[in-house]
Amino acid sequence: MENSMSFISMNLVTMMYLIASVCFIQALKGLSSPATARKGNAFGMIGMTVAAITTVALIFKLKSMADGSSGMGFGLVALGVIVGGGIGATLAKKVEMTKMPELVAAMHSLIGLAAVCIAVAAVSEPYAFRIAGIGEALPFGNRIELFIGTFVGAITFSGSVIAFGKLSGKYKFRLFQGAPVSFKGQHMLNLVLAIVMVGLGLAFCFAEGVAPAWTPFIIMTAIAFVLGVLIIIPIGGADMPVVVSMLNSYSGWAAAGIGFSLNNSMLIIAGSLVGSSGAILSYIMCKAMNRSFFNVILGGFGGDAAAAGPAGSTEQRPVKAGSADDAAFIMSNAETVIIVPGYGLAVARAQHSLKELVEKLTHKGVIVKYAIHPVAGRMPGHMNVLLAEAEVPYDQVFEMEDINGEFGQTDVVLVLGANDVVNPAAKDPKSSIAGMPILEAYKAKSIIVNKRSMASGYAGLDNDLFYQANTMMVFGDAKKVIEDMVKAVD
Repeated sequence: MENSMSFISMNLVTMMYLIASVCFIQALKGLSSPATARKGNAFGMIGMTVAAITTVALIFKLKSMADGSSGMGFGLVALGVIVGGGIGATLAKKVEMTKMPELVAAMHSLIGLAAVCIAVAAVSEPYAFRIAGIGEALPFGNRIELFIGTFVGAITFSGSVIAFGKLSGKYKFRLFQGAPVSFKGQHMLNLVLAIVMVGLGLAFCFAEGVAPAWTPFIIMTAIAFVLGVLIIIPIGGADMPVVVSMLNSYSGWAAAGIGFSLNNSMLIIAGSLVGSSGAILSYIMCKAMNRSFFNVILGGFGGDAAAAGPAGSTEQRPVKAGSADDAAFIMSNAETVIIVPGYGLAVARAQHSLKELVEKLTHKGVIVKYAIHPVAGRMPGHMNVLLAEAEVPYDQVFEMEDINGEFGQTDVVLVLGANDVVNPAAKDPKSSIAGMPILEAYKAKSIIVNKRSMASGYAGLDNDLFYQANTMMVFGDAKKVIEDMVKAVD
């Protein structure tokens, strides 16, 4: 009877994990389009809730079967869920839109650290995870899985911490600066460390005896932490969106690796979905930035950029400057307007004012569209989320490949806080961003650019768009400038 009940319980767990997996797949499907993103998020939250409750219930069941008690252990798990969930909910509620990439990087670091901690616990007491019996050695297959999950998790943790610092820009420590940090022999050092790390991991896997080979395991883990730092520090601020996507993929593979060791199908499925979707997104982002995908995986792909960040030099060339009233007059008398949002719009939190401006222009009969570059902002989809927060209609928002052909026939392009993604230098074979796909705003009849100053973007290059005869610069905070435009349109 007891075996029959256990069989039913495990079947129920499998069914609940299957339901959670379907929800995760539907979440990814929903997140593929801004119009269905909210539904995708809902599926993701439902799936994670089902998976978490099922896992906690499974822990409760296994503990009671093992020793007939459950109180203290279950209480600690519940406490962890409540405290961790409370902290996460508080941070997510308070975080500003401009700080969202930092939050994502921080979450990735926690996933990596969790994978390392679970691996250490599994190596220390494999019988507690039902990997091996008391007094038995870890099976070889599980050692391989723990080795892979540990070093990927360690790299994810330390790399995400560096990415968090670079995205934050608040810390004076050099490793956290937006500029690439490189030194002679850097790639060779990374290669040597990677070989040593793999060698120590194999030594851990092939070690004989019941007691785990702690020395190679600990040294291998320490090297992985160091390697995570070395992989990210040579990457400049211009490439941070790809870094976020890459680390997202790493965190998924770390979770999947640990899932194999724990024989947890839910962890394997969820980790594989995150890992594969993150890898695909990284490939798309690399294509959008004309970067090599393999350089992204190996690290240091931003080290050859000409620049080191927003403080890059600019040429002293004459520009045509105008006021918000001038810009409003030009747009009011246009038939078509395309708006290109950038990070400056997010910093100013001007998305709501922008929506009001668009509504007034539309009321005057102007056709207005938004053009989104894949790497605009600080992370993939940053601008889409920003506009969705202001409830901008999805049918007004277009991706680069869908709208690039319209710039040549557009009366006015309004560039708000964007720089590198509209830089015509990408068309110059001698430029450091040569080949990078851009929004072809330079083809429009009139161009209005709002920036605080003439400072270069994260690629550190002067932007020829700003000096074109048909370009007018409107300097100032995006929110203040847009609000003045709204008044002028009225």
